[in-house]
Amino acid sequence: MRKIIEQAVITLDGQTSTPQNWLPTRWAGEFEQLSRDLLFSVDALLYGRVSYENHAEVWPTMEEAFGDYAVRMNTVPKHVASRTLTEVTWNAALLGDDVVDAVRKLKEQPGGDILKVGSGGPFSRTLLEHRLVDEYLFWLFPVIAGSGERLYDGIDTTDFDLIDVKRLTNGILGLTYVPTAH
Repeated sequence: MRKIIEQAVITLDGQTSTPQNWLPTRWAGEFEQLSRDLLFSVDALLYGRVSYENHAEVWPTMEEAFGDYAVRMNTVPKHVASRTLTEVTWNAALLGDDVVDAVRKLKEQPGGDILKVGSGGPFSRTLLEHRLVDEYLFWLFPVIAGSGERLYDGIDTTDFDLIDVKRLTNGILGLTYVPTAH
């Protein structure tokens, strides 16, 4: 069975909604390489509507600046959860009305792991509530954003087990968790 990995960048105060304000200053080096390794290790990307629309708008124009990373972003198959979109482009397919069932079926298909892009929105909450994510990779940035959307506000208490920690020289921590077995 394919594994879903949800990756999120987060500040010390739990903000996820404004990475353009703090992510670029620490993109290079180890973080860039680890992000690259993860992108090239998966067979598909999983998106909610907002993250999909944001990425579909910028990544097709980034190939000159980001080389094969951008090429990979543009060519890897994408699956999008949306209640409002009726069509998608950018090598993507809509998951349909029952996203929980669609994601379960996607996990059962042959292939490699799936990377969930973007965190904290309604789709992330749905995946969390239905225990469809197998692994969470939180990149904790040594930044206080001061405002913005917090990760998973309003979710019931959910337990996780820490399975890996990566400490980067620029102060970022990569924290990998799996849902605690019940």
